[in-house]
Amino acid sequence: MNIYLVIILFVIVGNYLLDVVVETVNIRHAKTDLPEEYQGYYDAERYKTAQNYLMENTRFELITHTITTPMMIGFILIGGFNFVDQFARSFGLGPIPTGLFFAGILLLASQMISIPFSIYSTFVIEEKYGFNRTTAKTFILDILKSWLLAVVIGGLVFGVVLWLFEKAGMWAWAYCWVVVVLFQIVLIFLAPVVILPLFNKFYPIEHGELKTAIEDYAKSQNFKMRGVFKMDASKRSTKSNAFFTGFGRFRRIVLFDTLAERHNVDELVSVLAHEMGHYKKRHILKSILILVMTTGLIFFVLSLFINNEGLFSAFKMENTSIYASLFFFAFLYAPINTVVSIFSNTLSRKYEYEADAYAVSTYGKPESMISALKKLTVDNLSNLTPHPLKVFLSYSHPPVLKRIEAIRRIG
Repeated sequence: MNIYLVIILFVIVGNYLLDVVVETVNIRHAKTDLPEEYQGYYDAERYKTAQNYLMENTRFELITHTITTPMMIGFILIGGFNFVDQFARSFGLGPIPTGLFFAGILLLASQMISIPFSIYSTFVIEEKYGFNRTTAKTFILDILKSWLLAVVIGGLVFGVVLWLFEKAGMWAWAYCWVVVVLFQIVLIFLAPVVILPLFNKFYPIEHGELKTAIEDYAKSQNFKMRGVFKMDASKRSTKSNAFFTGFGRFRRIVLFDTLAERHNVDELVSVLAHEMGHYKKRHILKSILILVMTTGLIFFVLSLFINNEGLFSAFKMENTSIYASLFFFAFLYAPINTVVSIFSNTLSRKYEYEADAYAVSTYGKPESMISALKKLTVDNLSNLTPHPLKVFLSYSHPPVLKRIEAIRRIG
């Protein structure tokens, strides 16, 4: 049997089994008794609802993977990729247009498969637990806008990568690395002013106590920014969050309108102080550097498998091509990506503790920070007691009780 096929099937099945194990132990690890720290924030009924929300989402995720995993394996074994490739080649286009067509068909098929699951998640589960505010119109428009961005941005990047591998010889991977990194950096600047407004409306927060408090704190930290904005997140969900976007003088503070409605001024400034902490501690820059190095690793390893006949034989392909090599390589890279993700998440959790410490030490109101975290987890029905294995593999933020414990030690 083809060794590449064995490895690919092992990776796909292994990822599925790992997911089943992790999600199962995570559900069993959930505590039915409300942690003492949350007395007065959760009532018994609300906490029970949070447990049910965790279990229902987990079951749905496992069912989704149980359906899609055999579909993927079957598609590989019957030569589905070759069928798509022969169809794309039948139009007699050049290698780059053919590659774009090949990629477009596969990604569109993947999207069509995922849409029913997304509909159920949004309009059944999220609706059941009082989160969903997405209308059918918004849902459809979001999909169409995402497809448009995928065609324009994804198509451009994919086309350039194909062209470089066609023309640049043995150093093509390095040129691709540079081009993709530059493109990612450009997107960081474009996202706040071009991409995000396609999905949400942003408007400056009104003059008042909150705006004054945020601006005074930012000034005390010598933190220059473009402005403080609210985002109409409530048109899709009642869940709350806040984030920074952009760089330099283009930095923006963005509050979900749902967040601004449920927190007092000190809590909101504490949350934003945490986000400022990421910038002050250079977490954003460090994360970009890691992304740069990871991108380089991906392209270098990819270059070793371009037009690999054994790999193409595993997928029952009649012809080799650069564009199909990119797709097939993703299967082999999955275990490496898992290791990279674990490292990135571990680092991210460390950064979250540091940003919390920065917020507490500079704003000086640890109880407001703790109160904000508690309200966020209650509003979003977050799992208070995830299993350590789940945290290790997939949590970019520490469990909230660990964060509160660390803040109390500082405060």
